[in-house]
Amino acid sequence: MSKFITNAVLLSLGIAAGSAGMYFYSQSNADHNVHAEQSDEKKPLYWVAPMDSNYRRDKPGKSPMGMDLIPVYEESNSEDEHGPGAIKISPEVINNLGVRTAQVTLRDMTPTINTVGYIQYDEDNLVHIHPRVSGWVEQLFVKTTGQKVKKGQALYTLYSPELVNAQQEFLIALRGKEFGLIDAAKARLRALHIDDIFIEQLQRDKKVSQNVTFYAPQNGVVANLNIREGYYVQPGTTMMSIGDLSNVWVEAEVFERDAASVTIGLPVHMTLDYQPARAWHGEVDYIYPTLDEKNRTLRVRLRFENKDGALKQNMYAQLQISGKAKQDSILTPIESVIRTGKQNRVVLALGDGQFKSIAVQIGQVYQDQIEVLEGLNEGDTVVTSAQFLIDSESSKSSDFKRMEFAEEPTSVWAEGVVTAKSDTEQSVTIDHAPVEAWQWPQMVMDFDVLNQADFDALEVGHSLHFEITKQDDGSYPVSAIHIMGKVEVAAPDTQATVNGVINAIDLDKRVINISREAIEKWGRGPATMDFEVIDGLDILMFKAGDNIEFTFDTAQDFKVIAISKIADKKAMQDGDMPMNEHAHH
Repeated sequence: MSKFITNAVLLSLGIAAGSAGMYFYSQSNADHNVHAEQSDEKKPLYWVAPMDSNYRRDKPGKSPMGMDLIPVYEESNSEDEHGPGAIKISPEVINNLGVRTAQVTLRDMTPTINTVGYIQYDEDNLVHIHPRVSGWVEQLFVKTTGQKVKKGQALYTLYSPELVNAQQEFLIALRGKEFGLIDAAKARLRALHIDDIFIEQLQRDKKVSQNVTFYAPQNGVVANLNIREGYYVQPGTTMMSIGDLSNVWVEAEVFERDAASVTIGLPVHMTLDYQPARAWHGEVDYIYPTLDEKNRTLRVRLRFENKDGALKQNMYAQLQISGKAKQDSILTPIESVIRTGKQNRVVLALGDGQFKSIAVQIGQVYQDQIEVLEGLNEGDTVVTSAQFLIDSESSKSSDFKRMEFAEEPTSVWAEGVVTAKSDTEQSVTIDHAPVEAWQWPQMVMDFDVLNQADFDALEVGHSLHFEITKQDDGSYPVSAIHIMGKVEVAAPDTQATVNGVINAIDLDKRVINISREAIEKWGRGPATMDFEVIDGLDILMFKAGDNIEFTFDTAQDFKVIAISKIADKKAMQDGDMPMNEHAHH
């Protein structure tokens, strides 16, 4: 009995010890798991600016451009699987960067060149009316420009002593019955544009007409009507023109990069604002042999039928020129391509948060797609947003060659064109070329201008070399300038600059009533209307009666965005007035 009790006690102790061991093991394992979960939560190595990977901080904050800094974590090396340049980014960072991707496709490409143009007369069928003799316009049968005329319709009656003498010589020859003189006199009348019907009547009636009527040589509309009744005209006078509108020309411009894609005979699709639901179809009729040296565009002439006369001279047209179809083209979204002065690149999305920047050779542009000649295959996934930062990180170990610098310079020189200027902030907006030293792509940026640079000398449209100096706070102001010349900077389609006269000013509502001149680029005549002035633009210096030059933006409800007195502008150009007395935005 005692032996049985003893064994029972030992068994109980064993069970208790086992239970305790399992408890402590489970607790230990739980503590280990908690510790492991805590250790798996990675801490950022540093924070970096989205547009400048060299701007690093040890804590969250804002970049010099006002963007949130992005955390960078230590990641496992992806090069073993995908080669040099491959990097891995955590899902959190991908989400914070706003990374978007797109598929590379293989399909037929028909390049489309989008441009604008203005409708003109078909100059092959444009006739200019000149007198062959000096004389006076006794009667004018067409009164206005744009009036329709038919072939043979009377245009004007002319009194000319030369015409009277030519008729008399013809009658004298008839009375003398000398056929040689008759033929010569008749030929002279025809050379003076006397029609055969008039000559036959003269030969029949034997009566000299003091006034001779001239007729339209073709159907069309009257253009450039430069005479009125009583005018004295000479052979050098352009009295009027008659244009045939059954066919019209459209003058358009295409960028230099698209010049090789334009050939005579290509189909053209045209729409107009005044009939947005209607489309016209024409073709490329002529390609001008020279390139515009200022805006680097090629002028082309397009031809359209106009049987119903709906197309009017100087109408503004939107155009799509369809190039020759190209089969089996590799296409990628335009925004996926990182363009620099010497190389084009895209960022491949390899899956599982892995990315790699690769070099590509690009071809023609097709709507929102661009042809890739080398570097990509059908089905590849490319990054279409936030690719600049990824490219910067990938390029540090990439297998393609890029310009390397032993030490990044603090100052670089760049080329660009000034597109806007702000006197109040002493800053300029510059459309600059790629900056290789800092691996900046071509873009439009705002720059503060340091005091040592000649800010007052800068004007919109200036082409210049300018020095950018990186500051300790991460900003990039302009520290020196070298003005090369001036180019025309096209205003946005929504903006127009025009002269006018101020009629009244409402300071409380910041509204100015202006009688403006015609806006040629929009085909709009003179008008008087109220214009609201944007905040920050000083209008206290203006008064009723001032002759002004102003810029307004239709995208901002016809608000005035810049204004200056014409007299003050001339004075500034002559050097008689300081720049700070000029109100502009």
